[in-house]
Amino acid sequence: MHVKRLSTALSLLLVGLQAATGNAASPLTTAASQTVVISSWDLQSSAKTPNDLEALSKPGFDTSSWHHVKSSKCTLMGCLIETGVYNETNLFYSTNLQKVDEKQFLMPWNYRNEFSLEPGSGKHFFLQTHGISSRADIFLNGQQVASKSEQAGSYVGKSYEITKYVNKSNALAIQVHPTSYYYDFALGWVDWNPWPTDNGTGIWRDVEIRQTGPVALSPLRIVTKIGDTYDKLSQPATVALKAKAQNLENKPITITATGTVARITDGRPIPLIWTKTFTIPALSTTDIILENTVQNPAIWWPKQWGDQPLYAASISISTSDNNNQISDLQSANFGFRSVTSKLNSYNDVTYSVNGVPFQVIGAGYAPNMFLRFDPIKWETELKYVLDLGFNTVRLEGKNEHPELYDIADRLGVFLMPGWECCDKWEAWSYNQDLAVPTPVWNNEDYKIANESMLHEAAMLQTHPSVLTFLIGSDYWTDERATPIYLNALKANDWQTPIIASASKRGFSNLTGPGGMKMEGPYDWVPPNYWYDVEPYASRYGAAFGFGSELGAGVGTPELSSLKKFLNQGELDDLWKAPNKALYHMSRVGSEFTTRKIYNDALWKRLGAPTGLDDYLMKAQIMDYEATRAQFEAFGVNWNAKRPATGIIYWMLNNAWPSLHWNIWDYYMKPAGSYFGAKVGSRKEHVVYDPVGKSVWLVDRSLSTSGGDRKVEVEVVDLSGKVVLSQEYQVARYPGASNRVGSLSGQGALGGIKDVVFLKLVLKDGTKVIDRNVYWVSKDLDVLNWGKSEWYVTPVTRYADYTGLNKLATADVSVTAAAAAGKGEVVVTLENKAKVVAFFVSLNLVDKDGNDVLPVRWDDNYVSLWPGEKLTLTARSVVGSKGIWNPSAVHVGGKNVGKKTVRL
Repeated sequence: MHVKRLSTALSLLLVGLQAATGNAASPLTTAASQTVVISSWDLQSSAKTPNDLEALSKPGFDTSSWHHVKSSKCTLMGCLIETGVYNETNLFYSTNLQKVDEKQFLMPWNYRNEFSLEPGSGKHFFLQTHGISSRADIFLNGQQVASKSEQAGSYVGKSYEITKYVNKSNALAIQVHPTSYYYDFALGWVDWNPWPTDNGTGIWRDVEIRQTGPVALSPLRIVTKIGDTYDKLSQPATVALKAKAQNLENKPITITATGTVARITDGRPIPLIWTKTFTIPALSTTDIILENTVQNPAIWWPKQWGDQPLYAASISISTSDNNNQISDLQSANFGFRSVTSKLNSYNDVTYSVNGVPFQVIGAGYAPNMFLRFDPIKWETELKYVLDLGFNTVRLEGKNEHPELYDIADRLGVFLMPGWECCDKWEAWSYNQDLAVPTPVWNNEDYKIANESMLHEAAMLQTHPSVLTFLIGSDYWTDERATPIYLNALKANDWQTPIIASASKRGFSNLTGPGGMKMEGPYDWVPPNYWYDVEPYASRYGAAFGFGSELGAGVGTPELSSLKKFLNQGELDDLWKAPNKALYHMSRVGSEFTTRKIYNDALWKRLGAPTGLDDYLMKAQIMDYEATRAQFEAFGVNWNAKRPATGIIYWMLNNAWPSLHWNIWDYYMKPAGSYFGAKVGSRKEHVVYDPVGKSVWLVDRSLSTSGGDRKVEVEVVDLSGKVVLSQEYQVARYPGASNRVGSLSGQGALGGIKDVVFLKLVLKDGTKVIDRNVYWVSKDLDVLNWGKSEWYVTPVTRYADYTGLNKLATADVSVTAAAAAGKGEVVVTLENKAKVVAFFVSLNLVDKDGNDVLPVRWDDNYVSLWPGEKLTLTARSVVGSKGIWNPSAVHVGGKNVGKKTVRL
């Protein structure tokens, strides 16, 4: 069995926890303060078992014919995938998911486990849940612990005392009931993808057995206070450790509470370990608060701005009538950091971290469609996030598991948890956007909402990676739900901003405006869309304010990924049937089942594809420029008249193999949207604004170290002729953008007759910091702002890039070598031609020609000037599941023939 771990430092200081061996003769817990996860389940449909939970929950019941699940948590489909009933790869191929029998999930299913315990005088046992979707009846040893009206809500976690039911041999049965996204508080999918056949029903978070002595503690809350400005961060900080102590006995008990704090990096406790003595009346609860001062606190920063020092804290309690033995212990990790927010004069929210204004740069996260637990993948994904230059990930109603927050704490990525839109969570009388009639909340619903918020707040409160919490998404919470959420957060000593909703539709009087906009787009718009900001009232998603979810709807996987989930006919449809509804887009019935808007632009701007390869090349060009422009525009306008205070791109990843809405595809392969976003989000970056025809320097640094910069500008035409070459000396303004100069005059970009290439290079002395290449047409795309829909602004005239199809072939030499023992491959490209080698892509493969993933490239989809040489490095992602075994690199480009170069 798996024991829920304490931090290493605290376990050395206080108590060592032993994992149960899994042997039925060995007790699951052996000492007070142990919490052990139920690590496996027997699973079966109620259609194939007696309708008698009392019998199912008695030791010795025969489950030999059941499914045997080795995971501690999985939805019904997740469990059936693990046990081999279904294969996820096969399910996601073509339309195979439609073939799964839905009727099997229209009835309850039973999870069951047997384990041993050692009951005795002074010992207390609890059954702890953290999330069952969406309702469950719980029985232990033939006794009902909770009914489906008590254990209701996918985020509801409860602690049930089971001491009176416990024997040496124990059997636990949990019957889960079918989930409805419109009637239950679940983890819904809206139009992101087809819904899982089981609607996510099942034990999707851990169930635990906890043993304590006569006094039990609630989860630890940690309240910190540091200097309120950047220059005061070195001042002494205060830290308060808080937990509720519950006397479980029918007599007063005197306890000694001990608090400790230690740096995790070296495990050394802060010199002062503090204690207090309390007497708790019989069967009552008291709040323990231990507070002290920490000298010279190490400050936690998002990765781009600094280090992520973490501390381990604990409260333990011992009882005087039990030889001062530990009765219970609660621990958590935390960091010293502050997050605040305010509304500017436009009612846009602006965050500050440790007293420094902080522009949120990130995207919206999707878990696995079947909610499969995968910390290794989460770590890989967050490393991709950092590689992109992002600082934040939004979790809209997909708040995942504590392990995700642990990883984010360690890596320095902010997370934005919150509740989801478009189903039971937002069934307000004033919500007119629900896809089907959904009952407005009743008294039970408000109770479930309160219990959900209490549990999530307790789980998240100590994590420095939590930036904020959004209690509403598309709509604001009503006047009864709002105080329920706010009071639950307050009860858990919540310290980061609470946002009314992710849109500007409305707000409760208790919260005030949330300061975020959700006005689209969600489908393709041209690069100049983001820069055309005034008048603000009609410019919707353009780069001003805080965009809580917006993007150009791109994210086309490369061919090697497409072949994993599309058959040949579906591949042909991509370019032969550009307006056809495609299964691997959004849920049937949404506005996003086709690529029509996207394809209209591709055909008009880049020319009709001549085949699948040509279509995918043009798609990567479209995806690259779409994501780059969005992140660049928000950087340029960070300190504009109406600042662009934050951007959450729609979306980061997909729940299944999808043809849009991602920055990397389901198989973790980065393509055009990834590298466009990565270029656009660089810490120091030189940008071309197509609307103002101007060059900008965006500096997202915290530090002012380093001198002035040099910007080199060069323009060449399709024949390789230099049209413009000039330099600028530029002062640095960390945390701001700075206009470098104009390119609108004749002889620059004011007299373009066809497509030209623009290269911007940023240097610190002779060191290249940033390199950025654009393809610029004579005219911009023309938008019809007056006809904007919530998901797109139509284009009435497209920019003409068909000249790119006339580029002469470029000869690019390639050398590649693996750096022994470093998990790196170094590739050098040299353009031998007299024309630009346009949009050259690199892909690592193994000896069988399969993609080597996950991987981080310095840069990719690059364009080389005549005679130019570039060296790019690919790196393995440490801690990922991928095996680093590259054998060759595949090279191709718009006007560069495909070749394979062996390492």
